[in-house]
Amino acid sequence: MTPIETFKDKRVALFGLGGSGLSTARALIAGGARVAAWDDSEAGRLKAVAEGVALDDLRGADWRGFDALILSPGVPLTHPEPHWTVLAAQAAGVEIIGDIELFCREREARAGGAPFIAITGTNGKSTTTALIAHILREAGRDVQLGGNIGVPILDLEPPSDERIHVIECSSFQIDLAPSLAPTIGVLINITPDHIDRHGTIENYAAIKERLVAASEVALVGVDDAYCHAIGARLAARDEPDKRVVPVSATRALDWGFYVEEKSIYFREEGHPPEEAEQVASFEGARALRGAHNAQNAAFAAAAAWECGLDDEEIARGLTSYPGLPHRMEEVGRIERALFINDSKATNADAAEKALKSFADIYWIIGGRSKEGGIEPLRPHFARIRKAYLIGEASADFAKTLDGALPYEHCETLDVATTRAALDALASDADEPVVLLSPACASYDQFKNFETRGDAFRGLVHGLPAVIAARRGGST
Repeated sequence: MTPIETFKDKRVALFGLGGSGLSTARALIAGGARVAAWDDSEAGRLKAVAEGVALDDLRGADWRGFDALILSPGVPLTHPEPHWTVLAAQAAGVEIIGDIELFCREREARAGGAPFIAITGTNGKSTTTALIAHILREAGRDVQLGGNIGVPILDLEPPSDERIHVIECSSFQIDLAPSLAPTIGVLINITPDHIDRHGTIENYAAIKERLVAASEVALVGVDDAYCHAIGARLAARDEPDKRVVPVSATRALDWGFYVEEKSIYFREEGHPPEEAEQVASFEGARALRGAHNAQNAAFAAAAAWECGLDDEEIARGLTSYPGLPHRMEEVGRIERALFINDSKATNADAAEKALKSFADIYWIIGGRSKEGGIEPLRPHFARIRKAYLIGEASADFAKTLDGALPYEHCETLDVATTRAALDALASDADEPVVLLSPACASYDQFKNFETRGDAFRGLVHGLPAVIAARRGGST
């Protein structure tokens, strides 16, 4: 935990008692703040009480007595309309901030130069964040990993000169962190997302820009128009204490970090192409399959390089990276067949990345369908040997698949996994792939995509006995 001593003896309103909200409450209390915590949800309030966080109904509070409102990132700040606590705080002239901002202030007070890498982007930020942390840890660095990637930032150990915090930041978190100024800021990409919370794509992009605007070193993607414009704008500033470094996964750059044939290069500004330095190769990195992971690898290598790691350390970290759970996670191999858990693919766009990364696919698909279904995936059907349909979307997906590729109605994940495994092992493919990439939400049969992925992993681990029994052999 990082106790928030910068708010010692201050009276703080805290709204939102989910995971990060409870973490924030504990950190503020540990630092000596007087916290008035509340949540609109009775379940949230009961959980807080069970964990020893006292409640104070903010609906009847005198907001002029608060020094700050600490808002959980999931609570609307501006769109579609400000939450009632936001309006109350604004009317009383009370600042509104979040847990990332509390960390930033505590870092400044404890160890202003403590290494701090902050990562954002529309896609790939979790993989990039975890990959950076992995590379640094493999090189022997003291690393704290968290933020929007599982562990709330204030549950991590406090900042210090020898400890590197690697933090994923969502746009919601950045919007509540006015003093966010990391040592290394990473902006991977921007595509339209969360418009319901930010109003326009321009507002969304401007919030993402804040993370790199104040960074000592800003690693900015140049493979989409929004990031390209942000990088150019920041590079044009006359601020010699800040560096802006471009990163591309699609083309060689005049200078900066870029990818060519699964190798990452750095070219110094003003140097000819032949003087580009090969930083590392990720040719053998099984967890970094697919074109989208080239971008993640490039940013991770760039961040590690900026931290002072040598080429060998970076290459070792890339190739040993195990991947994130439920994101093209290799969960097993039975004879020739490879089993991939991509349960995080809850829509067609996400599933497309997996389909483009493999061939000879035995595809487990379905759940609660999202708008657009799987029609956008038709160009990749040639990679699929057979599909196994589960959940509510089965009938609709069958209409799309009909006449395009073989499919089977399986209803449940256990049936689909067994049938896909048996078909894969009976095939003539050199490396058949049983792929759970549902292109659907999980809520018809599972609590969330994590539960669905965990179930698939467990089924795969139990398959050798099932296969042996089907073949009439022993386990």
